Amino acid sequence: MAELKKIVKYLDKYLEIEEIEDKSWNGLQVEGKKEVNKVVSSVTAGVDVFEKAKKENPDLILVHHGIFWKNSNPSIRDWYKERVLSLLKKDISLYVSHLPLDRHPVVGNNAQILKVLKVEVKEEMSERKGKNIGWIGECEEKPLKEIVDKINEEISTKSTVLDYGKKKVKRIGVVSGGAPYDIFEAIDKEVDLFITGDAADITEVAKDAKINVIFAGHYATETLGVKALNSLLKNKFNIETSFVDVPTNL
Repeated sequence: MAELKKIVKYLDKYLEIEEIEDKSWNGLQVEGKKEVNKVVSSVTAGVDVFEKAKKENPDLILVHHGIFWKNSNPSIRDWYKERVLSLLKKDISLYVSHLPLDRHPVVGNNAQILKVLKVEVKEEMSERKGKNIGWIGECEEKPLKEIVDKINEEISTKSTVLDYGKKKVKRIGVVSGGAPYDIFEAIDKEVDLFITGDAADITEVAKDAKINVIFAGHYATETLGVKALNSLLKNKFNIETSFVDVPTNL
């Protein structure tokens, strides 16, 4: 058992949630009970996620995409009310880390993708308001097909591949979620393979620039960060953790 306020303080500092401007209200979005025995993580907050998570009796739900955004009306009414009530009725807290979790050099979505590929983080990419959210890594030459197979296996996805570059790659750029147009930065930084989530019609760009692109899915590319946070919290606070898989088909 651990105190909620201690977990929140630790995550706020570790993830450096104040260090990057974001449209998400990062941190504790909904406060529940003061003590935490179990944390359940998922990618995107919503009633479906909350109801599935409740079957595991969590005290805290940890997600990448929360329920409060700076460009939305903050009034707790209509469908927003149902979301909040779904948590408050069971006194469950909700903690959110959006861009801070994308960019973290250890537990972040992008760093974790490079980690499963056994690629060392070397350089920043994809700047947002003066802070990077993506990473470029380098490794010994790896066959493109080997990397595609590894990604599909490790994050349970079926990637779309634009294989217009080298058949063996060593310099890999990763920006999880929706960042297909960061391909131009990847080209400028002489990346052999660019990995992102959302697909876009950049085929001719990839073809002419002779660069490989993997579209691995918005949801799938953002599962690793919250899973890594589970391991971190389990070891740090000696509490139970689990992951709730609610794919979005995107």
